[in-house]
Formats: sequence, C-alpha cells, structure tokens
Amino acid sequence: MGRELLSVVVTTFNNADTLDACLRGVSWADEIVVLDSGSTDATTAIAAHYGARIHTQTFVGYSAQKQAAIDLASHRWVLLLDSDESLDAESAAKLEQALRAPQHAGYQLWRREWQFWRWQSRRSRLNHYVRLFDRQRARMSEHEVHEEVQVDGSMGVLDVVIDHHGEPDISGRVAKANRYSSMQLTDLARREVSWLRLRMVVYPAVAFLRYYALRGHWRSGWAGFIAARIHAFYAFLKYAKLYELQRRRQD
Repeated sequence: MGRELLSVVVTTFNNADTLDACLRGVSWADEIVVLDSGSTDATTAIAAHYGARIHTQTFVGYSAQKQAAIDLASHRWVLLLDSDESLDAESAAKLEQALRAPQHAGYQLWRREWQFWRWQSRRSRLNHYVRLFDRQRARMSEHEVHEEVQVDGSMGVLDVVIDHHGEPDISGRVAKANRYSSMQLTDLARREVSWLRLRMVVYPAVAFLRYYALRGHWRSGWAGFIAARIHAFYAFLKYAKLYELQRRRQD
C-alpha cells in the first residue's frame, strides 16, 4: 500500500550552519520547498544540493512567511520544519508509516531542545507542535511570534522527535528573548492586559518554576537552570515593554 505524497516546507535566511542536517533528514520526501528571504551565505546552494524548489520572498513576518511557503507546496500533505530542526532515520520511518493511512487532519510531533552545550534531559518534558498536516484543512495563526498551525479537524500525536538546535549559546538565547518580546508587543497590544505591574513582579517567578520544576529542566543541570532563567527574563520583558508602551501613550 502506498502513502500520501509529502511536501517538506522550510523557510530560510542565512541558515547554512543548520540547513544541511535539516534537509538530509527529509531527503526521502517527494518534494522539498524552500522559501528564502535573501540569504547571502550558502543556504540556497545547500537547498539546491538536496533538489529543493527554491523561491525567494522578502520576509513578511514568521506566520505569513510560513503560510506563503505552505501555499507553494505541490502536495496535500505538508511537513513544516524550521531550518534549525532535523529528523533522524527512525523518525522518518514513523512519518512514512503515518502517511500510509492518515487518520487525522494534522499531527503533533515532539521537539527536543539543545541547551547551550547539551541536549535537554531525556526525562524532562518535551514540547509538541503541529508539523504534519493536510494543508487543505490547516492554516498558520496570525501571531507575530509563537505562530502555530491551526487545523480544522481531528488531531493526532506521533511518536516522532524533532531535534531543535536553536541558539548555540547564551548570548543568542538572550538576543532572541529581547527580539521576540518586542515583536510580541503587537499581539499583546490587541488584548486588554491588566495588572501589568503585578505581572512584572509575579509572572517571571511563575514562568521560571513552571519551566525549571514542572517541565523537569532541573534534570539538565546548569544548562537547564540558565535556560529557565532566560525564559523567566523573557516573561518579564514582554510585560515590561507593554507597560512602557502604555506609559508613553499616556504621556
């Protein structure tokens, strides 16, 4: 019995350091679509090496850029990956098996995080995201950051783990927290967020405890502790920046 044809979709911008591993793990797919934002490194050369269909578009935001890439796919079933994510051979086999007779409109996959100098502990909690889906029944959300695939239909979970290489060092993780907290202002400003001063005091501690204790990142030693502290800093920054925006509007 054959399987559904699959398009792997990746958005890129100067991702030569990680793109080879990303595309190597999905080279078995029926199609690879890369939507590039004007890379100046070897990104497009790597994509061409794996036979990808390469398109170029000015970056229009994380969600809109990914939706544009999904719309370029030739096949109904899509596997959406970030350029710093990769799959091993075992995961690829499980995806192929799921595509032989899909039971749902979309599937969540697990993701393992690189934390500065080590992978997160195997006993800590993995996040999961919708990455395999029928594109005729799914669209990207409109969030500026933390965008997600929204599926119109039933959802399944596959025993597939994506390796997320992410930021290689603390400096990169802090820079991302600063950048994302600024971008999230658009989403936060649309809502009526109250008790901002209290949120700045309380929420970072809650975010730290949830990440470090409840998700089990304490098992990753100092790497897990540092990641939790940066996560709490991000929680503080997004509300502090919203408070600053409101004060400036009042003044």
